[in-house]
Amino acid sequence: MPLSRPEGRPETALVRRVFIGLLVANLMVVAAKFFVGLRSGSLAILGSALDSSVDALNNVLALIVVRVAAKEPDEDHPYGHGKFETLGALGIVGFLSITCFELVRGAVNELLQGAHPVGVTDSQLAVLVLTLGGNVVIAWFENRRGRELRSELLVADAAHTRADALITVGVLVGVLFARQGWWWIDPVVAIAVALVIVLVAYRILVRTVPVLVDQRALPTGEIRQTAETVPGVKSAYGIRSRGPSDLRYAEVTIAVDPKADVAAAHAIADQVEERLKNDLQLHEVTVHVEPC
Repeated sequence: MPLSRPEGRPETALVRRVFIGLLVANLMVVAAKFFVGLRSGSLAILGSALDSSVDALNNVLALIVVRVAAKEPDEDHPYGHGKFETLGALGIVGFLSITCFELVRGAVNELLQGAHPVGVTDSQLAVLVLTLGGNVVIAWFENRRGRELRSELLVADAAHTRADALITVGVLVGVLFARQGWWWIDPVVAIAVALVIVLVAYRILVRTVPVLVDQRALPTGEIRQTAETVPGVKSAYGIRSRGPSDLRYAEVTIAVDPKADVAAAHAIADQVEERLKNDLQLHEVTVHVEPC
């Protein structure tokens, strides 16, 4: 049986197509926000544009990572290259950290410097509303396709895009207040944007770090009990598991009657493998047989 998702699986090509479409859409959003931010002098809008540019960078990174992650197992990577996709999701955290730092630094400097006029016209405000609609559609589509195609990278990037939509809402509210002369609202909204980015980064870390460090995928007792329900298995031990929810691996040693011949022992092992895959939704199971 294959140790990893093969390079030719249809999902891989579909994931790449999704990211190409997302890259085009995000570049349009970035261009619109930077245009409005530069023309109006709003730090919050420029911060939102910077956050959206991270989405575009993520899409470029994803196109590279997905191609590498889809390669078949080789001598150096016997379990496949799937973790490169998880590593790419972790790379998003790095981009988010840079965005957060720049936003906070700029906002604090503006608060210290004092009043700073922000002039956003009605047409520029309409452009921001359109970018908000774009963010909502992109996030919904990306999350749906990510779950359908079992792509951690798509799901992680969708989380960032949802945050981008929330950020745009905050920016719109800040702009409305700033137009009334409350100049300090703009840098305050920028700091709030940074806090949202920190939350998004934390959620991505929670998803990716356990996979990268091979955290146990399933409780040992659950695997043991399931294996021991197979007739002929006296006990199950030496249990290990790892992997994300959509691609979990497990290894178990079963003790069988020492009088059982080789064919019977292998038949029991095959039953254990099928039982674990079906009952616990495991992608791959390795069963070792020992006489007891």
